[in-house]
Amino acid sequence: MWERFSYYGMRAILLYYMYFTVTKGGLGMDQTTAASIMSIYGSLVYLSGVVGGWISDRILGSQRTVFIGGILIMFGHIALAIPAGVSALYISILLIVMGTGLLKPNVSEMVGDLYTEDDQRRDAGFSMFVFGINLGAAIAPILVPWAADGFGMHLFGNQVNYHAGFALAAVGMFFGLLQYWLDGRKYLSKDSLYPDDPIDKESLKPVIIWTVIGLVIVVLVLALLAAMSLFNIKSIINLITFVAICLPIVYFIMMINSRKVTKVERSRVIAYVPLFIAAAIFWGIEESGSVVLALFAQERTILHLGNWHFEAANFQTLNPLFIMLLTPVFVALWNRWKKQPSAPGKFAYGLIFAGLSYVWMALPGMINGTSGKVSPLWLVGSWFIVEIAEMLISPIGLSVTTKLAPKAFSGQMMSMWFLANSAGQAVNAQIVQFYSSKTEVQYFLIIGGVSIIFGIILFFFVKQIHALMEGID
Repeated sequence: MWERFSYYGMRAILLYYMYFTVTKGGLGMDQTTAASIMSIYGSLVYLSGVVGGWISDRILGSQRTVFIGGILIMFGHIALAIPAGVSALYISILLIVMGTGLLKPNVSEMVGDLYTEDDQRRDAGFSMFVFGINLGAAIAPILVPWAADGFGMHLFGNQVNYHAGFALAAVGMFFGLLQYWLDGRKYLSKDSLYPDDPIDKESLKPVIIWTVIGLVIVVLVLALLAAMSLFNIKSIINLITFVAICLPIVYFIMMINSRKVTKVERSRVIAYVPLFIAAAIFWGIEESGSVVLALFAQERTILHLGNWHFEAANFQTLNPLFIMLLTPVFVALWNRWKKQPSAPGKFAYGLIFAGLSYVWMALPGMINGTSGKVSPLWLVGSWFIVEIAEMLISPIGLSVTTKLAPKAFSGQMMSMWFLANSAGQAVNAQIVQFYSSKTEVQYFLIIGGVSIIFGIILFFFVKQIHALMEGID
């Protein structure tokens, strides 16, 4: 709960901090650059999860890995809380990306380790875990903007002080670490202190060699960019986008051609490819809530309903709020619906709903033009629609990923689910450059249309994909 509080609280105000002018407490970045940084930031968070899972499994064990990740996240928020300009921003991004990469893929596994497989409390434990995540994510966009705009202005005069908001995010992570340290010693399994598959010296050598080779390549590429006078934030974003898109392609080729993968498992991996693409499109739209919809909230939305005034950042609470409201509805639906769609069918429906959430956002511009401000209910409606899509894709995707995973690549296959999110946000970092109030109608219609069209195409191939899944529902 505290980790999500700190992350979503920071994310709720970070975009505004980057592009608001210095006189308004921001860094004064170009709005397009700030939006691209937000998207690539999210991409990096999920990209780093691949490394975090490996470190836990092979070197540190989940308990230590999660704790170190939490410390890095806390220091990342502290860096933002210090008024040190753009340099502090980039240091913060680096720390939070590394910390979340260590924490996010391992904390779910630790919840599972609290119970034996036949323990009847297991499902209830995971339900509490998911509720805690969404509770932290829901209250953060209310409290952190208040700290920046209310408490911060009270301390620093008539100017928003975003550093006060980032400081609150750091305090939240501190309390999370404190609780984790104290209660973890009582309740967490001692097995979590050790790696599940500890790496031996012989296996470690090639890892070190390839890590060094990778670092050398990165340094050479950065040096080449500098020599060509292209060493700037745009080039770095382009480079990360390239990696985020190419890495899952490499993973798929490696798994499909591996001798460790049986014929049946190979068929299942091939079936996963269109589902991965669908997930990447969905996450590109869903994760735009902190970027494109955040810009719409600030620039194009009336920030009051009657006498009730609120901040643009407060809209970020709608995502976890609707997840908490819709989850029991869909759990009941799947339990009672005997002839429910297969996983590919649910993905197809999910893509259509995701696309409709963007088509919905094109309507106010089509009806009233794009120069004035519109009702906040447009954003509420868009978030509600896209969260229906999330109910159809996110939990189903997690489940089908584990089912379709080859035995030799079970851990890497779960990493693929994170890479779908990373790839979607990496593409966002490129296309968000075309968003502005003047282009918002075309932007929402084109991207929403792509999602709907891919969803319709997916419908036509549901039977073929299901056949490739070889008995997996």
